[in-house]
Amino acid sequence: MGLRLLGAGPLLILALLVVGVALWTPNFLKPGNLSNIAAQTAVIAIVAMGQQLVILTRGIDLSVGANLALATVIGGLMFRAVDSGPLVILAMLATGALVGAVNGIVYVYGRLPHPFIITLATLSVCRGLALALAINHTTMRGMPEAITRLGDGATLGLPNSFFVVLAVAAALFVMSRAMVWGRWLYAVGGDPNAAVEMGIPVKGMLVSTYIVSGLCAGIGAVVLAGRTAAGSPLYGNLLELDTIAAVIIGGASFLGGRGHLGHALVGALMIGVIRNALNLQNVAVFYQMIAIGVILVVAVEADVLRNHLEARARVLQSARGQ
Repeated sequence: MGLRLLGAGPLLILALLVVGVALWTPNFLKPGNLSNIAAQTAVIAIVAMGQQLVILTRGIDLSVGANLALATVIGGLMFRAVDSGPLVILAMLATGALVGAVNGIVYVYGRLPHPFIITLATLSVCRGLALALAINHTTMRGMPEAITRLGDGATLGLPNSFFVVLAVAAALFVMSRAMVWGRWLYAVGGDPNAAVEMGIPVKGMLVSTYIVSGLCAGIGAVVLAGRTAAGSPLYGNLLELDTIAAVIIGGASFLGGRGHLGHALVGALMIGVIRNALNLQNVAVFYQMIAIGVILVVAVEADVLRNHLEARARVLQSARGQ
């Protein structure tokens, strides 16, 4: 029972948060506002799911925000060359996946001690490239109608970006739960040395995980570019903080080998609810940044406490079993 409560803790916190905000802000539960939360949270949720997979392998991807910005700029440049929604989407997805591949290949085959180093480097490189390539080094207006409809349109009263989140979640769920790739992913995150001894291609797994993370950043770029009908080198600022916070707040662990996509989605919703509540109360943006930073620290401490409590609970469970 204790282990189940610890696992369901983030979801219970989200439910209590929604109730508390609804009582504090009467406009919170209006359909229009809930739809707005879903649209605003979509990009964080999509990119956080990719970050979740990286954290499962005991890694981290600091480049997701800059990767997203670069992808929107590439998409904007492609739109100026050819007015084709599919080609612009393909350009953004390819950009995201390519940056992810660079992260994974340099980390694994460059034998770096931690992915923090290469993803921090690509953060700087991607942001610089985005600024250099953007026309006049600023926002480039205009996106194909297919992309604006995807990012800013609605179907059945729900934003289309919500359905993109569901599609990405479904695809990653199948990959992580129903395919051998997913079982290998958890094995690598649980104990890399044991995974090597089992014959699992650890290097290939790690590279593929960073490619998926980069691809999620590319999908997030498509949604954000569609929502704003523009590409900008300034997009995705501090997105890496939001996605890491979402994953850890949702209940995943930096120790790797534990967690699922639901953690990233729950954490993203928490951040979305908190930001929406602060916006409805007219709280300044810089105070919102402070709040998210504090929440991240609390989430990391909660992760440490959760690991301790789970270890105690498993010891008691083992003792009773004997």
